[in-house]
Amino acid sequence: MAEEEPLHEWAARRDRRRAAEREITGTRRAVPLADGARASHVAPDAPRALLEWDGHTWTTIGVAPNADAAREFLGHLPAPDPENGPDDRPSHPGLGPGRGRHRKP
Repeated sequence: MAEEEPLHEWAARRDRRRAAEREITGTRRAVPLADGARASHVAPDAPRALLEWDGHTWTTIGVAPNADAAREFLGHLPAPDPENGPDDRPSHPGLGPGRGRHRKP
């Protein structure tokens, strides 16, 4: 019969694993205050609660007015501006003007 691991060794191993998982997920979060989906692209102008991990619980640090401000709090770089501008989209190859052959006029 194999010997059981001492409790203090198991607890130390568990704490190391939890610390590693916390490093992967980060110590800051931005949670939408709007009802519904939590994805930032769904409601980019909705305010976000800014949370920070204090070692035991998530504490509220403040409120960001929109998704861009929340990204800045999280340390993410802003999305680069398109080179052509918002109205100049590249055309898709093989697609011409019209509604398509599968639609009835």
